[in-house]
Amino acid sequence: MSEIAAILFFTLAAGACIPLGGFAASFEHIHSRWLEQELRHSVIALGGGILLGAVAVVLVPAGVASMQGSMWSIPIVLAGGLAFFVIERALGLRRREAPQVMGMLLDYVPEAVALGGLVALGSGHAVLLALLVGLQNLPEGFNAFRELHALGLRSARRTLMIMGSLVAIGPVSGLAGYFLLAEFPVALGAIMLFASGGILYLIFQDIAPQARLNRHWAPPLGAVVGFSVALFGDMVVRGG
Repeated sequence: MSEIAAILFFTLAAGACIPLGGFAASFEHIHSRWLEQELRHSVIALGGGILLGAVAVVLVPAGVASMQGSMWSIPIVLAGGLAFFVIERALGLRRREAPQVMGMLLDYVPEAVALGGLVALGSGHAVLLALLVGLQNLPEGFNAFRELHALGLRSARRTLMIMGSLVAIGPVSGLAGYFLLAEFPVALGAIMLFASGGILYLIFQDIAPQARLNRHWAPPLGAVVGFSVALFGDMVVRGG
């Protein structure tokens, strides 16, 4: 399989999990009370766990390696968390806040870009990242459908059609990463670290309810800082 074919296959398969998760969520007539409470919260937690795993297992290690262990990795992670915070607040102030949908798009695009770049570099992390992206898109698609449908703006069928159109974002982003970042591993590493900071913010702000205080955003930003401190310590130990 050629590299371009591999990117198309991985990103399309991962992206297809978005409408697939939404389709599963459309069967709300089956034990609706249970689906709305226990199952929904369990799926949210599952998605958050997979996101955290993608950050810890692939994005941060590969990002730091691509930047050759530079200490600039720390402020880039912090900048990602701050940027996602600003975007979320801007959307919230305009009454367009939809955390599951926004989180799905904000993490899917940079991950697909990173996937294309990793394929170009011949990294073994590419397949693992594709698997993790697909796994996280299932629960994110499930929750995004429930979120959109709860707004009452569109029918279930139209909601699924909109979610299906998001699949194309993956191949476009993946090919962009392949052609634009193949010769710039430092830039690829920066994108992965930036996305990591943003994903960490989203996990603790919108996905992990026990870490959120209503109208307070310090805890999730603190989580990004805490992760960066741990990353700094690990880099110091390895460098020593």
